[in-house]
Amino acid sequence: MIALASLLVPVAAMAQAADPKPWQLNMGQGVTESSKHAYEAHMLALWICVVIGVIVFGAMAYAMFKFRKSKGAKPDVDFTHSTKLEIVWTAVPVLLLVAMAFPATKKLIAMYDTRNAEMTIKITGYQWLWKYEYPGTKPGESFGFTSRLDRKSDQIRQSKVDARTAGHAHYLLDVDNPLVVPVDTKIHFLIQADDVIHAWWVPALGWKQDAIPGITNEAWTEIKTPGIYRGQCAELCGKDHGFMPIVVKAVSKAEFAQWAAEQRAKNAPPAPAAPAAPAEAPATEAVPAAEAAAPVTAAAEQNAPAAAAKSAG
Repeated sequence: MIALASLLVPVAAMAQAADPKPWQLNMGQGVTESSKHAYEAHMLALWICVVIGVIVFGAMAYAMFKFRKSKGAKPDVDFTHSTKLEIVWTAVPVLLLVAMAFPATKKLIAMYDTRNAEMTIKITGYQWLWKYEYPGTKPGESFGFTSRLDRKSDQIRQSKVDARTAGHAHYLLDVDNPLVVPVDTKIHFLIQADDVIHAWWVPALGWKQDAIPGITNEAWTEIKTPGIYRGQCAELCGKDHGFMPIVVKAVSKAEFAQWAAEQRAKNAPPAPAAPAAPAEAPATEAVPAAEAAAPVTAAAEQNAPAAAAKSAG
């Protein structure tokens, strides 16, 4: 019965959906290559443990029932040790560990290979929210925003109402601004913290990375399936540690391009005001030529006698 139960457990614990479910027995496969590698390594170790368990517990059960005292079995008091058995039970575990180490090391190296990324996102942890920045390759292309616990979850947790009756399907797992990323795109993450140690963790992506003040850690992901994937800070970072969730929204490349354009427009600095036009001088009325010449003629007539007397003298 024990051996049968051991065989049925992994069969019943096949891969679940990306988000954990109540009474889930096995880890989920996730939606990235990293999560797939982690799942494959986990299943390899699980099946090896199942086989070892069946052999060990099967041998124990056989020995206990076959050589029990009620059947007249007597212990061998002269048995001390067997060189062959000692070699076997030492060599077999070593070979198993070596066989598991090679694929695990290959997968671990791949998880940290951030080369050939198509875009970069900077993640900064604060008490108690996340800041996401999308550096651009050209001036005016970069933008960023903060992401914190959604208002409804915050109201429920402060109202002292039983959250199970509050009607919030994603209580403490929703945010006001999710991290939006395109599918089928290798994304390079730069992860750090501004105050204390945090940890950015989304189970469906298959990895967890610490956010440490003064240190920039790296990670990468390439999501294959559009959807919404949730996580949480996984490092005790203060009294509101349990209230800084993470939501990643994976969309198509076209939808992401449209969303990014909207974010750039929203974050763009206001356009400089146009300079005021110079005030126009008041218009001067035109004076007829005859009127303009009249004063000059009158002045000449007045000065004529004085000029004649001067010339006569």
